[in-house]
Amino acid sequence: MLDVVMAQPQPPDSEQTDAAHQPPAVATSPSDLDQARRTSMAAERTWLAWWRTALAASAGALGVGRLAPDLLDVAAWPYVLLGCGYASLAVGLLIVGAQRQRELEHALRTGGHVPLRLRTVGLFTIGGVALAFMTVVLVIAQT
Repeated sequence: MLDVVMAQPQPPDSEQTDAAHQPPAVATSPSDLDQARRTSMAAERTWLAWWRTALAASAGALGVGRLAPDLLDVAAWPYVLLGCGYASLAVGLLIVGAQRQRELEHALRTGGHVPLRLRTVGLFTIGGVALAFMTVVLVIAQT
């Protein structure tokens, strides 16, 4: 039954926002449908990993920005600023993760390949290194 559903073209009024722009589905073999399902589920797991990482960054933002100053009895502003950095990272992860999921699903439907852009990797790497460095500086400053 799932094979039949996946092989059917989506009507333009479906929940998919891009359905009106998609080429009509063609009949495919069961092994091709199985491969498409596995690839789609892998993309979904990747999207959930973006979400888990964003949730961890949100928890870090709360811990650093709100709890650390109270626990350490120090000036709050540097920790609040650092917590805002972690919160910004969380927002960026959610936005880029959603965009990446959309790109991967489109590539799956059209038979294309969409590698993660080096610019995205670079921005998240630089941001993560900066946050880690600032965290280390604050930890050392408190000792």
